[in-house]
Amino acid sequence: MRWLLRHLGSWSDDWQVPSTSAIAQARARLGAEPLRELFRRAAVPVAGYGTKDAWLAGLRLMSIDGTGLDAADTEANVAAFGRMSTGPKASAFPKVHLVTLSECGTHAVVAAEVDGCRTGERTLAAGLLDALEPDMLLLADAGFYSWRLWHDAAATGAALVWRIGASVSLPLVRTLPDGSYLGLLFDPSVRTARRQVLLTAARAGQSVPGKQAQLVRAVEFTVPDRNPDGELVCLITTVLDAERASAAKLAAVYAERWEHESALDEIKTHLRGGGQVLRSKSPDMVEQEIYGLLLAHYGVRELMCHAADEAGHDPDRLSFVRSVRVVRRQVTDQAAFPP
Repeated sequence: MRWLLRHLGSWSDDWQVPSTSAIAQARARLGAEPLRELFRRAAVPVAGYGTKDAWLAGLRLMSIDGTGLDAADTEANVAAFGRMSTGPKASAFPKVHLVTLSECGTHAVVAAEVDGCRTGERTLAAGLLDALEPDMLLLADAGFYSWRLWHDAAATGAALVWRIGASVSLPLVRTLPDGSYLGLLFDPSVRTARRQVLLTAARAGQSVPGKQAQLVRAVEFTVPDRNPDGELVCLITTVLDAERASAAKLAAVYAERWEHESALDEIKTHLRGGGQVLRSKSPDMVEQEIYGLLLAHYGVRELMCHAADEAGHDPDRLSFVRSVRVVRRQVTDQAAFPP
């Protein structure tokens, strides 16, 4: 606080540094909304067209994923966020559910939704769709797939590459030269007889009602070392043109989704601290604290991307931990890391 006031030109020699209690009271008066709004305005994609491993076929690689955060064990936090499970198996701390949209090439988180642990990932992910742009390619794991979420995400104009589970019906329309195939994805409410009519129309090259079914391209591949028989992975995509992105490229780019796991680990382990509990005692301040962490992570990641671009390196080659240490050492230089 002393550093901040001095660099803002607001320090007077007869002032005293605010106490921890005073800062906490000021945080309570501020609330979560200003931090949430600051994050919404500041957190935008940072990869340039020259940023390595951030693009595919002119599309910015993005992903969605979620995680849980432990909050302070207070009655207010328990009421707002809940505990995982109940009875003797209940979690020791209230659990906050965080789902984020991040840029794969830079790990920059550009949108987030926060709620209690009883709110599902798909529900929270629906709140992220407004941040999608037509120049993006969104990656998602099978846990995020539902007809409604897929349909709404595709309606934004962004390209999609999502994994689906074996329970999703995807009848063949026709095979493609690169080994992928076109299939028809149905709204679960469509009955079997109607599905057959739609499938026949699609195979004849006719259009199908978008509210009932959607033509998608599927890519299947096996991961041999997951189990003795290998693990079959099925991806569906809105990129129907195999010449724009081959099956091999889509299978390879799906692995970039794991960069999101690394971004969440950076926030939970290296900024918050491994195994630490969010210190805020009320739900509003918990949310404020989370958006503070997201803003700090975004600031570091933006600096890392600019540094990597200037040196001609992939941002993934830079160490997040070392970058945080550099920022902490240089924080007295306002130009290096503006508040």
